[in-house]
Amino acid sequence: MDLEESNREQANYSAKLALVESAEIIRELVIPQDYAGMRLDQALARLLPDWSRSRLQKWILERRISVEGGEAVAKQRVWGGEKIRVEPQSNPVETHHASEAISLDIIHEDDTLIVINKPPGLVVHPGSGNWQGTMLNALLHHAPQLKEIPRAGIVHRLDKDTSGLLVVAKTLEAQTNLVRQLQKRLVKRDYLALVLGHIAAEGSVDAPMGRHPVHRTKMAVVASGKVARTHYRVLERFEGSTLLQCSLETGRTHQIRVHMHSIGHPLAGDPMYGGKPKGISPDAGQLLAAFPRQALHAQRLELTHPQQGKEMAWEAAVPEDLNSLLLMLRKYGTGHLPTRSANKRAHE
Repeated sequence: MDLEESNREQANYSAKLALVESAEIIRELVIPQDYAGMRLDQALARLLPDWSRSRLQKWILERRISVEGGEAVAKQRVWGGEKIRVEPQSNPVETHHASEAISLDIIHEDDTLIVINKPPGLVVHPGSGNWQGTMLNALLHHAPQLKEIPRAGIVHRLDKDTSGLLVVAKTLEAQTNLVRQLQKRLVKRDYLALVLGHIAAEGSVDAPMGRHPVHRTKMAVVASGKVARTHYRVLERFEGSTLLQCSLETGRTHQIRVHMHSIGHPLAGDPMYGGKPKGISPDAGQLLAAFPRQALHAQRLELTHPQQGKEMAWEAAVPEDLNSLLLMLRKYGTGHLPTRSANKRAHE
């Protein structure tokens, strides 16, 4: 999310909240005399501009709208003076900002920000197919004041099946500050990534990214895309795979997943950009192929505190599923770790 988008959302958010809070209030209306001769759905669209005509037609079919206490028909004519009763039903898009008692692994919290260790499987922000049960819903339960802030203070995201660290702003000022830090590439984010194949040395991928030209739900390296840079170094080698530390210079959607795929080393378990292990023992190959999510963990986060102005950093232990995979891979042979500190991080 860039600064312009953040400012725009902040400006519109209060109006959106007012609409959501009033969405399910029953409305009692009287058709004005000068609406005589209009279709019912046309008249309602004028009287209730907060909802689309198609939504109102749907409610008529669902018998959420009645005329003089009787059944309504969208195309029936009104002549003025009719009493209309409307029982709105909020769209999931409008009601997803609801608090839910979902546990959060909070690494740090103060008056300005919250740092969360997100487990795999938790959606960060409500969207198609995931309107409830998200980290945003959990945040609103944990800190109800976040309902006044766009995206409940969320300034960057992790994919549903990526684990690790996220920062959330608790004030509008902090959110703007953190967005600016992200824009200026001052927020440091290091990930553990288990990729398929053998990578001999450290390197970088500098390749622009945008929407896939054919598969629009995917991202891809495209010449017309936005600048995207990922730096990586080897932590440990296994049979048929390599454990990397990936550091983001930019933060594009699916960046590490797409960049590693683009150089022929997709993440183990990646359902969208992954591949099959090649040239290894059946047991090791089956182990890698069976991992149920992309093997990616946001391990370290470093930024300047928006209020205190000091550098702060946090680390999150490797989640149980990924740690178990690494332990099992070591049984099939492993290379060396470049440094002792890298070995320590991989076992946290």
